[in-house]
Amino acid sequence: MFTGIIEEIGTVRSIKGGKNGAVLDIEAAKVLEGTAVGDSIAVNGVCLTVTPGRGHFTADAMPETLRRTSLGALSAGSKVNLERAMLSGGRFGGHIVSGHVDVCGRVAALEKDGIAMLMRVSVPDGLLRYIAEKGSVTLDGTSLTVASVWSDSFTVSLIPHTMAETTLHLLRVGSPVNVEVDMLARYVERLLHFSVESDNKKSGGLSEEFLIQNGF
Repeated sequence: MFTGIIEEIGTVRSIKGGKNGAVLDIEAAKVLEGTAVGDSIAVNGVCLTVTPGRGHFTADAMPETLRRTSLGALSAGSKVNLERAMLSGGRFGGHIVSGHVDVCGRVAALEKDGIAMLMRVSVPDGLLRYIAEKGSVTLDGTSLTVASVWSDSFTVSLIPHTMAETTLHLLRVGSPVNVEVDMLARYVERLLHFSVESDNKKSGGLSEEFLIQNGF
């Protein structure tokens, strides 16, 4: 588990392999402190199992990871956001982040808003039901607050500190960005769906009473 508070920006040393799987070699410093073989580090929001070395670490990316995220588009020299798995005794500065990316979205627009930068990200329609205004979302591993939700996209507001301490300032219109929605939204949806399924099984299907109880 992660919090979405980026600890440092790493640099990709190399990527070996292809669409059937790849090995990433990433230069880092802070995230290597206390890290052992088999520990988890979020790379641009993607939870990877690492093998640490001196001044760098390696991690395998399976085909599903490459298909669903932007990791396959990285190359030697690319900058990446890094965060170690959270400690139970640490400050919880962001929100609960699993490191399991839902989709690779696209930056649709960038607009200055005083000292901040408004970033609009387009995502598939099916994902927007999990995104709420003033709720939390993770972009390339960074915990952010949703500013607004549109029919095909959402916006976040990036303060100067976030721009300086993460790779989000490198994104341009059209850039891919890893998106992870708040997992609590997914659990709520599953619980509601299960409840409806259970009620339908007990009642033998939809009934007038069921519809009234659920606001129809």
